[in-house]
Parts: sequence; structure tokens; C-alpha cells
Amino acid sequence: MKKSLSMLATAAAATLLLAACGQAPETSTTSASPGASETTDAPDTATVDGFLPCIVSDAGGFDDKSFNQSSFEGLQEAAATLGVDFKQAQSDTEDQYAGNISSLIDQGCSLVTTVGFALADATKAAAEANTDVDFVMLDDSSIELPNVKPIIYDTAQAAFLAGYAAASYSQTGVVGTFGGMQFPTVTIFMDGFADGVAYYNEKKSADVKVVGWDVDKQTGSFTGGFEANDTAKQLANTLITQNADVLLPVGGPIFISAIEAIKDSGKDIAMIGVDADLFETADSGTELFLTSILKQMKSGVNDVVTQAGQGQFDATPYVGTLENDGVGIAPFHDFEDKVDPGLQSELEAIKAGIIDGSIEVVSPSSPK
Repeated sequence: MKKSLSMLATAAAATLLLAACGQAPETSTTSASPGASETTDAPDTATVDGFLPCIVSDAGGFDDKSFNQSSFEGLQEAAATLGVDFKQAQSDTEDQYAGNISSLIDQGCSLVTTVGFALADATKAAAEANTDVDFVMLDDSSIELPNVKPIIYDTAQAAFLAGYAAASYSQTGVVGTFGGMQFPTVTIFMDGFADGVAYYNEKKSADVKVVGWDVDKQTGSFTGGFEANDTAKQLANTLITQNADVLLPVGGPIFISAIEAIKDSGKDIAMIGVDADLFETADSGTELFLTSILKQMKSGVNDVVTQAGQGQFDATPYVGTLENDGVGIAPFHDFEDKVDPGLQSELEAIKAGIIDGSIEVVSPSSPK
């Protein structure tokens, strides 16, 4: 049976961009150190002489336990494999993106990885002005230049599985989601999640509601940023007061605020993480995670940077899917004994159906 998401996506807030006049924070060079990159291992293939990989975070920072951190870890692993140092520049505000990229180029970086859709315009401008520097652009495929390689993910596929699991687990018949900003890379999670719930309703003749996101209208609840703050907590509270007992916050550290809201509520509410397995990476509240929707940024960045360091850079987009294990969902961990005994086998059958095309998952924000 085929199930499609609907209609046109609301235009992403791509106009947020990103003046080069923002003062860049200090960048740092890292070589072998515990927990960072190890440069002692000899690379398996010859490394390009003088290769220096670098990375710029978005405003979530490299310690977001999510998107930026996973990408950074991938670059660290690649540097270790290649036997080279690396540089990083953390962006604390949006107006630092262009300045951070420029600063790294001035320091001799031969490849700059930019993390997140919000850096797209700054990345394009830098790539056009510095044709001798290669770029890896995470979560955006709008830049068509020979020195820019996109890494993008069809996360609607994995979110579909998570939505089905959430609907199966819910006791109240209401699940909720909210996002940081209405970017395609955020709404694609919300689309897939809502569509997975709808698929569950079809298969089980159920009536589980999704609050916080209307797929048909492409409208929903957003905090206006990616910081853990009172706005994020209040949005989580709003969903909780609507009787949602599974929450999907999409947008880096905003999940921390959702954890606070759940704990304050005193209710039995589960969470679904995004990007990384937050049961493994979050500092607190790990017992709340039913599962997480995974974007394998760490392995994707590692592979692309390693190939570039071995002289194999190309601008062909990397697209992570269920089929190539670029996306997926995390284990149920502490919820293993709480979910329906047949859920895992149902999810495996759905995954197979998505891969073979018999179950169609299409978000307006899916990679084209």
C-alpha cells in the first residue's frame, strides 16, 4: 500500500543569511589528543600533501549532542585516518557563519565542511570566491558548483518508521512534534513522522492524532531557533497539555527543553530523538527516549573527507537512505519491554517496503 505526504513545502527560511561582517570566534587546530583526532596511525592510502580539513558549526555548536557533534566526530575520524591535523570554528550566532568560513580559508584549509542548511548562502559565496578550496555542505543540495559536495539525507524514510512506532506505543492516542525553524531539513522529519502515524492508523484502523504539525497545510509549531530555552520548553508544554504522550523535538538542543517540560509535568511521556541516538549521547533524560531518528552524519563526513584527503573529491551528492544505511532508527533501549512484541517485525517489513518502493514515503522536502 502506498502512502504519500502532501503538497508543497512552505518555503524554508533561507533568507536568514548570514553577513560576512560578523566577527568570527577563535578557530583552533587540533592534532592527536585523547578524545579528538589521533594522528599516529599511518593512512591506508597516500594522503594529499598539505591536506587540511576544517569544519564550521551552525549556531547549535559542536557540543549539541546531535547534528554538529556527530559531524565533527566524523571529521576527527577522517583526520585520524589520513594522519593530518584539522581546524574547527564554532558559530555561536548566525552572523558568524561567513566570517568563520573566511577565517578557515585564510588559515590554509583545503576542504571546509559546513554544517547545516543555514550556512548554504555563506558556503556558496565562499566557494565561488575560492575555487581552489573544496567544500562539503551538510543538509543542503542547492549549490551546484564543482568544488561543493552536498551530503543530504532522506530522513522522511526513517521518521516514517519512528512515527509508526510512536503511534503503536501511545496510550493517549496523541503524539506531538515541534521544530526549531521551518527549514526543509527540519520539516522533513515532521513530515515522515506524521505520515508514519497515518500509515499506522490505516493498517490498524486506529485514530492516533498528531499535534504540532499539519502535513497538508505544512504549518506547525517552531521555536524560532535551535537553542534550548524557555520558548522550546513552552512549546513542549503546549503539546503535553494537548495530551501527547510521545514528543519529537526537531532541532538540535531543543530536545533538552522538552526533557525539562516532561519532568516538570510528572506525566509518563516518551521522547524521540533526532540525528544521533540520544539515549547514548544525551547528558540526562536518556530514560525518556523511545528511539531516535538517525542521520549518519559521522560516517558520511568521515567517508567524504577521507576520500577528499586521498585525492578523490567530487561534487556528486551523497544521499543517505534506508537502503544505504544513511538513515535509520535507534534501538528501543529501555523501552524494549514496553513496546508491542510485534512492533520490531512490523518495522522491518515497513523498512523493506520503503526500500523496494511498495511503501512510498515522499516529503516535499525530500532530496530530489
